[in-house]
Amino acid sequence: MSELRAEYGGRVSPLSYSSERDKSTLLLNPDSISEFSLRLADAITLVLNKKRFPLVLGGDCSILIGSLLALRRLGTYGLFFIDGHADFYQPQASPTGEVADMDLAIVSGRGPNVLTNIEGLKPLVQDNDIIVFGYRDAEQSASYRSQDVRDTNMHAFDLPNVRKFGTITAAASHTVDILANNELEGFWIHLDADVLDDLIMPAVDYRLGGGGLSFTELSELLKALLSSGRAVGMSITIFNPWLDLDGSIAQRFVSSLVQGLS
Repeated sequence: MSELRAEYGGRVSPLSYSSERDKSTLLLNPDSISEFSLRLADAITLVLNKKRFPLVLGGDCSILIGSLLALRRLGTYGLFFIDGHADFYQPQASPTGEVADMDLAIVSGRGPNVLTNIEGLKPLVQDNDIIVFGYRDAEQSASYRSQDVRDTNMHAFDLPNVRKFGTITAAASHTVDILANNELEGFWIHLDADVLDDLIMPAVDYRLGGGGLSFTELSELLKALLSSGRAVGMSITIFNPWLDLDGSIAQRFVSSLVQGLS
């Protein structure tokens, strides 16, 4: 992104993939994702050591594990989790076995140790240091008997609760203040494209239907998070270019991100 004056930080290549669930963990590719997370954490650490802001572009939400592993090695950090899904399934409730169904559960220490306890650093982030913002899949996840993020000490703000603040800026200000009151060295931003309204962002793998944020609201949210001075990096996931045949969705999405991060 030339508008952000960003420098290329390298690529972490995906490892072998199997469509069969692991019999002991019920996950897809737990060992490959563990190894990938270690390599991603190493790459992010190099950027952080240069006092730069890593912007990690990934395929699915499992990249959150490596991102937070990098920070956990360095100290105590929070997480601002922006996603249309809460991603809080346990393996036996997940309809797919994909780690992207349960990345929030994993980084908060819930799930098989092969992913939750990499380098013995479980959990990668404490419940009280997590903001869950804008999700709208509570009914869907309950239908699969998923554990509920609202039954934890995380600060969960589903989309209806976000709307009660009146504006995205007001909601962001309130939630950032929660993290600011904790003794943290900063926080990571995780963004899943499906937090956006399905009408403007159909290029995602698991569509949620109506509702969601607008591109303008996403920009306003990111501006508020960056202006806090406490955000240390960000991951962006799930945008599927194969579902954006003319590139127009990507153009609007990138424009929104640039406006928010500039």
